Amino acid sequence: MTASTAVASVRDVSKTFGARKALNGVSVEVAAGEMVALIGPSGSGKSTLLRSITGLQSIDNGPGVIEVFGTVVQKNGSTTGAVRAARQKLGMIFQQFNLVGRLSLFSNVMLGALGRVPGWRGLAGAWPAEDKTRAMAALHRVGVADYAAQRANTLSGGQQQRGAIARAIVQGAKAILADEPVASLDPVSARKVMELLVELNQRDGLGVIVTLHQVDYAIRYCNRVVALKAGKIVYDGPSSGLDTKTLIDIYGPEFEDAFWEAKA
Repeated sequence: MTASTAVASVRDVSKTFGARKALNGVSVEVAAGEMVALIGPSGSGKSTLLRSITGLQSIDNGPGVIEVFGTVVQKNGSTTGAVRAARQKLGMIFQQFNLVGRLSLFSNVMLGALGRVPGWRGLAGAWPAEDKTRAMAALHRVGVADYAAQRANTLSGGQQQRGAIARAIVQGAKAILADEPVASLDPVSARKVMELLVELNQRDGLGVIVTLHQVDYAIRYCNRVVALKAGKIVYDGPSSGLDTKTLIDIYGPEFEDAFWEAKA
C-alpha cells in the first residue's frame, strides 16, 4: 500500500429503498491521511454511504463500484469475497457504541484483536500478552484506563465511545469510519471524541471519514467536507468554503436546527 492509496473510492454508486433513492450516482474518493466529514440533512444518504463503504449495506445492481484501499468490496449490486479482509483495515465507530454491555471495557477493547488471533483464544479469554499490553496502552491513550475492569453498560456514553476508539486502535485499523459518533454525547464528551479522531488522523496518519449532524464540528475538526442532499453530493471541498449561503442550500429548512444543536 502506497501513501496515495485511497481509503475509499466510490464510483457511480446508487442505493434504493422502496421508492426512495438513498444514494443516486454518488462518486467520491477519500485519500489516505484525509479527515473528511459527511454532512447533510436527515435522510440525505450520508450514513448509507458510510455503511456501503464497509459492506454493511449492499448497493444497487448496476455500474457502481466501491474500493477500500485499492480492493473492490462491492460491485454488481453485492459485496465481494474481499470485503471481510478490507473491514480489518477499517475501525468502525457507531452512534450507539457497539460495545458488549455485560463485558468489561478491557474485554471489549480486546475484541479488536480477533482478526489476528484464533477464535478459540478470544472465546476463552486467552489473549496473547502483547495484545493485552496493546489494549491497556490504547485505554490509557483515550483516557479511560481507570475503567478497564468495569462493565461497559455501567459507563457513560463518552467513556463507551472512547472505549470503541481504543478497540479500533487495538484492531490496527488503517482508517476510522465513524457514523454520528457524537450524536448521543454531551458537548464536553463530544469534543473529546472528536479531538481523539483528529489525533489519530494527524499523529497516526489514519484516514477518517465521519458523518456529523453538527455543522460546526465538521468545520472545526475536518479539513474537507462532503455534503449530501437527497442522495447526491452537493458540496465537496474545504470546510472553510461552507459559507451561510452554501449551508442553506444544503440544509434548507433544517439549517437553523443543525446550527442550533451544534452551538448548544
